[in-house]
Amino acid sequence: MSEERTKWIRKGRNVEIASLIYNIIEVAISLTAGFMTGSSALISWGVDSIVEANSAAFMIWQLNGVANGIDERAKRKRKKIALSVLSTAFTIAVLFICYEAISKFISQETSSMSWWGIGILLVSLVVNPMLAWGKYHYGKKTDSATLKYDAIDTMICEYQTIVVLIGIGLVQWQGWWWADPVAALLIVPYVAWEAFEAGRDAWNVTPSEVETNE
Repeated sequence: MSEERTKWIRKGRNVEIASLIYNIIEVAISLTAGFMTGSSALISWGVDSIVEANSAAFMIWQLNGVANGIDERAKRKRKKIALSVLSTAFTIAVLFICYEAISKFISQETSSMSWWGIGILLVSLVVNPMLAWGKYHYGKKTDSATLKYDAIDTMICEYQTIVVLIGIGLVQWQGWWWADPVAALLIVPYVAWEAFEAGRDAWNVTPSEVETNE
């Protein structure tokens, strides 16, 4: 691998490190605010941020291997492990989000306001596009399929953030208690699809075969 491509791979890894740190902050604030206010949407968003943090961690692991010049078989083995873990994490997230939202429908509890929760959502509206641009930019520079794929995932998180903000807004300003669990359930199709795609891709990765894109 050329020195130029190694440099871009390392820059892509640095973006993933920033993504990991930010997602940890998201998890801490959103889950704390969600459980304190009883917001299913905030809790579900926080759970998805856990999955995104795991994704960033495994991307860092994979890109480190590429930058350090591991062989193609080792690259594919790392990719298979990362995708399998992500598929499992997404599946667990789907089950948790469904449980949380259905419980809220049964109890019909109205979540209270959390400026911390709204604050982290608003910050994410700005930070996520920046992270997505960095991932896609370096993914294009290095022809890394996984970096570009992760960039798309980050932009889908932007959609989720907007959905959760709308749900919280309808609860607080219109009194629609059901908007919060509905906002949580709107996240489920994306997470379920990601679980399926990650599992399918992991199944299709054969470590003995040579791969051109990381």
